Amino acid sequence: MGITDFFSDVWESFSVPSPDAEAPPQGGTSTDTPASGTDEQSNEEAEVNKQDAKEEGEGEQGHKPSGGDDDEEEEEEEEEEPQDPKDVLEKECAESKACHGPKHHYDECVERVTGQIENDGKASEDCVEECKFSTATATWCAAPKLFAQLK
Repeated sequence: MGITDFFSDVWESFSVPSPDAEAPPQGGTSTDTPASGTDEQSNEEAEVNKQDAKEEGEGEQGHKPSGGDDDEEEEEEEEEEPQDPKDVLEKECAESKACHGPKHHYDECVERVTGQIENDGKASEDCVEECKFSTATATWCAAPKLFAQLK
């Protein structure tokens, strides 16, 4: 075995197979039962389904946990997740005097761009910078209050 054979063997062992390669067949096929994922039923399945249809009117289907109260389940479903204090604080800061300037610039930009779209069908600018600055200002304002709550 020469050096080139060595390197070609190493290359083949570490290389990723081509995505075009065919995958080996998985599982076997059976001619006795219908194929998986089809609407066909075997004889056994048809009998069981008929029995289930007859028993359908005899009561509730499914498993009902024993000893559980329905009231407890309803209370758990009604509980809401606590609201994130960061979102609340940022909203308050966005409406405060500290963020009035950046928010005012953003609102003016939105009006200007909306007017351009209505008149020309397209806008020559966007309000990305104003939006980022307004959001960053609200986050900067809310940060000390948020960390004070977390302590």
